[in-house]
Amino acid sequence: MADGEANGRPTYGRILLKLSGEAFAPGDKQGGIDAQATALVARQLAEIVDLGVQTAIVVGGGNIWRGRQAAGIDRNRADYMGMLATVMNALALQDALEKIHVTTRVQTAISMAQIAEPFVPLRARRHLEKGRVVVFAAGLGVPYFSTDTCAAQRALEIGAEALLKGTKVDGVYSADPNVDPTASRFDQLRYTDMLREGYEVMDATAVALCRENALPIVVFDLRQEGNIRRVVTGEPIGTLVHGGV
Repeated sequence: MADGEANGRPTYGRILLKLSGEAFAPGDKQGGIDAQATALVARQLAEIVDLGVQTAIVVGGGNIWRGRQAAGIDRNRADYMGMLATVMNALALQDALEKIHVTTRVQTAISMAQIAEPFVPLRARRHLEKGRVVVFAAGLGVPYFSTDTCAAQRALEIGAEALLKGTKVDGVYSADPNVDPTASRFDQLRYTDMLREGYEVMDATAVALCRENALPIVVFDLRQEGNIRRVVTGEPIGTLVHGGV
């Protein structure tokens, strides 16, 4: 049992949480932003802020726009449209957090000064030190890079101790558990094994970046209320991806 699990104290002092667009429109909804889903995420984040965990988030935009599926639209332009979708999700999350009195800042990789700050790593660190949640939007500001890669990059830039990947499943499996009933979940996994086997929970560029910088990844089920707190206090849920033996 980890120390955090035993006494309820955080195992990580500063984390970056990667949220896909699905976190904002779960279940049978095909798109858009669902207020209840967004509020669920906000409540979980408020729990870890109350524990003193410095919290940053990278949001995806797939609930609104998936650039790679945009037939007939130039890839560069489609990716920029996807970046704008992430800004919408970031603002929705900021609204949900501030409704429960969690001070939040949105920083974007594309300049849009009327609604968000520009991404400045030093400023983001200062916000975190003051107990504010920081939401990073618009990806890396350039096409051809996923928000997973953005999450790894931002986590390193702000000095996060772990990258948390909230998903619809409770970890990394040997196969798709929705297709293969014999699929088994890994409690722990090495970066090299994740890359070699091509598990699609997180893209290879992001995993390689974490491996090069020894940044642990925790893949877990975001839909279970309280799971973010469980991860940061060391409870053995989800899959820990690391460089150990």
